[in-house]
Amino acid sequence: MRTQTRQQGGGRRRAVSAATSVAIGVMTLGALAPPAASAARPDAVQQSLNALVRDDGMPAALASVQDPDGRTRTYTAGVGDLATGSKVPRDGQVRIGSNTKAFTAVVVLQLVGEGKIGLDTMVDDYLPGLVRGEGIDGRHITVRQLLQHTSGLPDYGVHVDDDEIRNRYLEPRELLDIALRYKADAAPGETWGYSNTNYVLAGLIVQKVTGRPLAEEMDRRIIKRIGLRHTYFPAPGEMTIREPHPRGYHRNRADGPLRDFTEMDPSWGWAAGQLISTNSDLNRFFTALLAGRLLPAAQLAEMRTTVPAGTSGLRYGLGLTSRPLSCGGVYWGHGGDIAGYETRGGVTDDGRAANVAVTSIPTDDSAAQHVKDAVDRALCG
Repeated sequence: MRTQTRQQGGGRRRAVSAATSVAIGVMTLGALAPPAASAARPDAVQQSLNALVRDDGMPAALASVQDPDGRTRTYTAGVGDLATGSKVPRDGQVRIGSNTKAFTAVVVLQLVGEGKIGLDTMVDDYLPGLVRGEGIDGRHITVRQLLQHTSGLPDYGVHVDDDEIRNRYLEPRELLDIALRYKADAAPGETWGYSNTNYVLAGLIVQKVTGRPLAEEMDRRIIKRIGLRHTYFPAPGEMTIREPHPRGYHRNRADGPLRDFTEMDPSWGWAAGQLISTNSDLNRFFTALLAGRLLPAAQLAEMRTTVPAGTSGLRYGLGLTSRPLSCGGVYWGHGGDIAGYETRGGVTDDGRAANVAVTSIPTDDSAAQHVKDAVDRALCG
């Protein structure tokens, strides 16, 4: 959930650059190739994961790749626990950060389809008087602008410290209060600017119109509906990951050590980044979404209507991004990071799907690009 993803579609602020020793990279390399790989021609996805561990210092890398017929291959590299050297669980659970935004957007758009929310209705109609600040007025911000990150609202995420919030439960209203201490980044509709605050407000609107917790609506409307058996919204106070998972690691500064950050209170992410899932479940989610199994055609078309988001070809719709592929066309997804984990991936219109997770947020632009390159190789291979 870091702000480096103002150019990437998934997060808060990137940890600063850090050089990872060759010794660690070599020690943690543990390639686990799929059956289809051969010694003469190593699988391109496996090669990408190996390089993320060996060259970019990721403790572990995981991937799930699905072809148009639904056949899935899973991959791992590295180790699941730096302290014990244990294997990386195949398709292990990870914190998926801002991929949560796609789920929140789907719930909002389902409610739009039901006539309970209007995309071009003002936030104040649902949360009267709540959104006020310097250059900020909920009477002039639409629901569409929240989902599209064109509201101009400041991002609370850049003003919280990982260590300070690691063991603290934060209510959604507290997150909003942090954001409203700061002036608007821009006028509503003026420009695209990634802000987790938008999705906290979207979650609050869901709760207001349904009278139910966001987690329950997400579980009922998405998770159970399409059979995401390894995806869940952690309960208040739940700091662990329920199923087999690789440990997640975090560093605060360039010369800082990797610290085990697996256990944490993810409430600061809430509607913007709290979910836990697997690569295969994310593939299932985005495949179902693009196939029209979660939204009526009109709302899916709105979700896929994008605006430019940076200079890398990324475009942002309503909780959904598109990114160009080296082999032509685009893929649709989101991406996310939260202390300890980064996930990138998505699906193509012809049914290919791939998601890659690493167990530390990349600490420089080249490493971050290598994660995206791994997705590209999986979808173009």
